[in-house]
Amino acid sequence: MPPDQFRRLARTLRGEIVDGLPAAIDLVAEAAAPTHRFLRYQWYAAALRAYGGAARTLTVSAAEVAMLALPMIAVGPARLRLATVPGSYWPFRGFPLAVDAGAEVLEQALDTLARDVNALRIGPVADDDPAAAALFAAARARGWGVAMRTLGQGWLLDMAALQAEGAWPRSSTLRKNRYHEKQLAEHGALDWRFLSNRDWPAAFDALAAIEQASWIMARTDGSDAKFTERGHGLFWRTAAADPVLAGMMRAALLSVDGRPAAFSFDLDAGTLKYAVANSYDPAYAKHSPGKLLYYRNLIDASSRGITIVDWGMGDSGYKQVIGAAPGPMLRDWLLLRPGLPARLAPLISRVWRGR
Repeated sequence: MPPDQFRRLARTLRGEIVDGLPAAIDLVAEAAAPTHRFLRYQWYAAALRAYGGAARTLTVSAAEVAMLALPMIAVGPARLRLATVPGSYWPFRGFPLAVDAGAEVLEQALDTLARDVNALRIGPVADDDPAAAALFAAARARGWGVAMRTLGQGWLLDMAALQAEGAWPRSSTLRKNRYHEKQLAEHGALDWRFLSNRDWPAAFDALAAIEQASWIMARTDGSDAKFTERGHGLFWRTAAADPVLAGMMRAALLSVDGRPAAFSFDLDAGTLKYAVANSYDPAYAKHSPGKLLYYRNLIDASSRGITIVDWGMGDSGYKQVIGAAPGPMLRDWLLLRPGLPARLAPLISRVWRGR
């Protein structure tokens, strides 16, 4: 950018922190990378309703055009001025940033933030997160301390690359799946459905019914279930009130004689699919209903232009069998205001990592 144009733009920059969630969040989300366009007003509103907290939002505009929106809620004692970005743990807890936002937008955001908080937690986010990585780099250059803890290995399924190498899924895999489908059909009529758009929020009831019958309720307290009342059901039902978000929500559902038996739920963001949750009723476990369903789901996604599936962390065994490979690491981050908080970054980082 020419120096005179940069100076003109800098004079139009405005950073402010307002109470609540402003409508500008949607404007920034629409201008963000496709992978971040689900970070809309209703996404954060759903988090506040489901998990609590009162939001304040940092916004930066250039020439009256919103370029960055960073919602946050206070945590800990008020005198410490600590904050965190609200949201769902997965796909990630981040913020939208316009793809054409320059370094001056991030610098303005940090200068505005420094007047309001001592520390801000962002995460988990992947190492290649375009908004977060740019903010962390700008923060270091501006004298902020940055503390980090690693949460785990992410896994990516590059369907386009696998298909370019040859037939994917393999013919042998599809034959095995057809065999298991025939065995499963002995339990009753099979109904394979794909859910989207207007199916929400009503269809969450079927997904919750499967979770209620699944291992997660038998082996845990059920708080990590995605769609039950005890789990995160309120978040997803509230988020689905936004038609744009509802349009990104996709699920494959298998029913046996009208009884929900397995599901695979995702969030589509451009050509990327975030694999949010999948589960099955153990009554049908012998015939691998979950495996049968997610292969159908992936083939359908590929036919719609999805090229990569982000599986997140954990359960690497079945993900590798499908063809997933290690992706970016997922980490939690703390931004520590210049001054004493930044000087304490090494100590805070060691404590935060549990060392």
